[in-house]
Amino acid sequence: MRVARTVLIVLVILGGLFVAADRITVSVAQNKAADRAALTQGLTSKPKVSIEGFPFLTQALSGKLDEVKVTAKDIAAGNGGQTLRIDSFHADLHGVRLSDGYRRAVADSADGLAFLTYADLTKAAPAGITVSSAGDAKSEDGGALVKLTGTFMGAKLSVLSEVTVRGADSIGLQARTLPKAFTALGLDDQVRQQIDFTRPLTHLPAGIALTSITSTPDGLSVAAGGKHVVLAN
Repeated sequence: MRVARTVLIVLVILGGLFVAADRITVSVAQNKAADRAALTQGLTSKPKVSIEGFPFLTQALSGKLDEVKVTAKDIAAGNGGQTLRIDSFHADLHGVRLSDGYRRAVADSADGLAFLTYADLTKAAPAGITVSSAGDAKSEDGGALVKLTGTFMGAKLSVLSEVTVRGADSIGLQARTLPKAFTALGLDDQVRQQIDFTRPLTHLPAGIALTSITSTPDGLSVAAGGKHVVLAN
């Protein structure tokens, strides 16, 4: 009985040490992964990386992590002088394969969500255009709508614009209809050149593509997903 009790105590101590070692190791790995992800994606601030599942050590030894969660904030995005800031981005990566001495991490699949504020959309819009919530207005197909206001040739302009995914990495805003006053004067093309625009979202993981957009009172929620998504390289 005394021997069994001693063995049990030893096993409990060893188990505790293993858990402690595992948690310390995963903490170090998460920090290093965040550094690599920031470098790979060209981020100005380090994201938060959370490696899910227990134990971590056995996952690392197998070279594949079951699930990794990544959260990044304040992502500057865009090119050609047109900048669209991403307020926040969260991604769940599944089946993350490790290679090159744990420097490279590629997920079998991933899904994510980016959030864009109306203030940042306004900054990315053509000069003189303000982007805001469309309130309760809904498009016929349930797509995302926003309200655009500004001036054109000295006259006030207010339209509802539909926001859609353009390709794998961009969103586009296009007015559903134009005010009759401008249409009657044959100014449709000129007005659209000022209020319809497309902006890219960059610095997101390679392999992930935008899939859908939902409007909220505070901004746009942009869903994304993909396969063979690169977290670190």
